[in-house]
Amino acid sequence: MPESELEQLCVNVVRGLAMDAVQGSNSGHPGTAMALAPLAHVLFSRVLRHDPDRPEWPDRDRFILSNGHASILLYSMLLLNGYGLDIKDIEQFRQWGSRTPGHPEVHALAGVEVTTGPLGQGFANGVGMAVAERFLRAKFGPEAIDHHIFVFCGDGDLMEGVSHEAASLAGHLGLGRLVYVFDDNHITIDGPTDLTCSDNVVKRFQSYGWHVEILGEVANDLDALEAGLRRGMAEADRPSLLVLRSHIGWPSPHRTDTKEAHGEPLGAEEVRLTKALLGLPVDKDFYVPDEVPEFYAERAGRGRAAREAWEKRQAVSIGDRERFEACLRGRGLPGWSDSLPSFEAGTKLATRKAINKCLTATSGQIPGLVVGAGDLTGNTGTDLGPGAEIQSHGHPGGTQVHFGIREHAMAASMNGMALHGGVLPVGGTFFVFSDYARPAVRLAALSQAHVVYFFTHDSVGLGEDGPTHQPIEQLASLRAMPGLRVIRPADANETAAAWKLAVDCDGPTALVLSRQDLPVLAETSVLAAEGVGHGAYVLLPGREASAAPDIVLIGTGSEVQLCLGAARLLEPEGIAARVVSFPSWELFAAQEVGYRDDVLPPGILRLAVEAGASFGWERYADASVSIDRFGASAPGSLNMEKFGFTADDVVRKARELLGTRAR
Repeated sequence: MPESELEQLCVNVVRGLAMDAVQGSNSGHPGTAMALAPLAHVLFSRVLRHDPDRPEWPDRDRFILSNGHASILLYSMLLLNGYGLDIKDIEQFRQWGSRTPGHPEVHALAGVEVTTGPLGQGFANGVGMAVAERFLRAKFGPEAIDHHIFVFCGDGDLMEGVSHEAASLAGHLGLGRLVYVFDDNHITIDGPTDLTCSDNVVKRFQSYGWHVEILGEVANDLDALEAGLRRGMAEADRPSLLVLRSHIGWPSPHRTDTKEAHGEPLGAEEVRLTKALLGLPVDKDFYVPDEVPEFYAERAGRGRAAREAWEKRQAVSIGDRERFEACLRGRGLPGWSDSLPSFEAGTKLATRKAINKCLTATSGQIPGLVVGAGDLTGNTGTDLGPGAEIQSHGHPGGTQVHFGIREHAMAASMNGMALHGGVLPVGGTFFVFSDYARPAVRLAALSQAHVVYFFTHDSVGLGEDGPTHQPIEQLASLRAMPGLRVIRPADANETAAAWKLAVDCDGPTALVLSRQDLPVLAETSVLAAEGVGHGAYVLLPGREASAAPDIVLIGTGSEVQLCLGAARLLEPEGIAARVVSFPSWELFAAQEVGYRDDVLPPGILRLAVEAGASFGWERYADASVSIDRFGASAPGSLNMEKFGFTADDVVRKARELLGTRAR
């Protein structure tokens, strides 16, 4: 078979798989996969530098399917290119326990680089991956890292606000080696895009500083697609957007260019008619003739050779291998935490300032550290100091990133950095604005991306900025998110322990930090290093270890000091109060039952004290001193007093709780 005919067969087989998988599951999005089958074929067989035998090779090109509803396109390419799928995986598309879920999920399948589906997220992930690639290339040279990031995106990606933020950031940073193909098919779920959108995409991206090229009606022209991709790859100093006019569902005789092709099975008769047009057997489902995977296997040999050459180079050319390996792992060098500062009891320091001291003291021992904030660098503890180089086009190895007022793109690009590998990203903003970043935080948790958030100004104690800036429900909201480690330290020593956990542990960590100064507690200097890792620990026993206390006072963050103060006020009344610092629900829940019972003895009354919503505390406490309304504009100390966060208020609530049991 002539190569041109063989390549067309490859494309048509991908279209057939897209139709059959969606039809078989009676669920999915066939149209985009059918339209972009030629583009995916060209990328994987002619352009992408990848090796299915070593899918996590660090210097591979990266591919992101931002319009993740077209997941069957990616799964088909992974099947045909030898990434460990078999045809049964395609037959089980979108079914319970299958390796081919409705949207691509990183870690579930080799060859899936990021979790996509919520539109715009993959777009922003690509920006983070380009930052990581450029950062590593600047640090270790092109012999170690030198590759491209490719992203397919659609109208929905470009409508979502995160794409505006991320595109602006990418243009400002001058991120080359970043090639996006915009599938301009004019269709969304509701119908034609002109129902909702009249943007000039070309001018928009040109204004961001991107290279933009209109490819036009070449969705089925393999040579033109390759040429366009290679022109985008040639842009070393700015990102590229290639605008491809495709026809969703092509060549379906009755569904091409219709909204039905977007998110519905074509129907058995339409599948039959379309297969006939493509020259595929109409009586065979999931048809893959032997010559198709053989063709891709032959093309994959180029990537294998590139990988083997890279392995030989890195054996002799990478100068500081220990730092390079630490970067790739997103970890510190051996003994890095020995550089953590200690804090003297009785002094006062806001935990946002304590985290900055921890960060700057250890930054030289964490080679992949890249730190930034949403225009709040000095406010959130993310300032690496005057000696830090700012990430920019002219300084690609810069460790300080100014994300601008783009919290959503900050968090989503951090996911891209972490999942690319080679970078441990830290991003800071006010805790209340975690709401702006939340979709990307959720995907970090789902993906178990190793990222760290500094969420500061954590309560009504922040003061005069008032209720718009004072978080109430955010703690409960983030605690409800599976896979996210939320830590609210009580003082500077707990903050240091929390930073060590954030660096050393897998997955995302949110450090929730105070604006106001907090006393460094005498008890934490000895107990915090181990106690924070358990999620909760006893600061003050209340009675000797052999005797049970009368009540347990549970505090987090700035309220732990109130619990200690209340316990001392209750002691002359003959009330023995145990004080428990409870920085992390997630870490505590992971402990063995015996440990949890030792900290919170069954049958003993418990009072939780936290300047946030009471929601959820019924899991651990019989009552709470909390705040279930929005805050107020006043000095922070006055707010805390007016909202009932004083030691006297805790004493009063403890007496009430003990009184209910006496009755």
